[in-house]
Amino acid sequence: MGLETLQEVAEQNEETTVYEQQLDEQGRSYATGKRKDSIARVWVKPGKGSVTINGKDITKYFARETYQFLIDQPFKVAERQGQFDVVCTVTGGGLSGQAGAVKHGISLALTRYEPALRSPLKKAGFLTRDTRVVERKKYGRAKARRSFQFSKR
Repeated sequence: MGLETLQEVAEQNEETTVYEQQLDEQGRSYATGKRKDSIARVWVKPGKGSVTINGKDITKYFARETYQFLIDQPFKVAERQGQFDVVCTVTGGGLSGQAGAVKHGISLALTRYEPALRSPLKKAGFLTRDTRVVERKKYGRAKARRSFQFSKR
């Protein structure tokens, strides 16, 4: 490598990515969160801290406190509890995957509303999509890897 190419590489590394606020016409930020087979479409806007999932309150949709705690984590890490209203629609998967998808969507939407929150949310690992999904069932097997019970008779 010549000296010119090294200088060009150094200049490219100095350019940091600047994230801008992304809002729709109604002042909301939108993001899609995914986990297992669940997909959550999430809208975040300033408010009193209400969370609505598929038209229901969070306490009605996710009855378990662990799921409610999971969804509230991005706000705790960003220190923005009770400052944003969340409206989301979730499809696919079970409750655990849906709660993870909502959490992922809220984290992404928060960074799009307030780009300064990207650093603490990224350090907490909330912006990374968990790519693990269920392994498919194979033919000649009871499940993905489980064989049928062997009998000598």
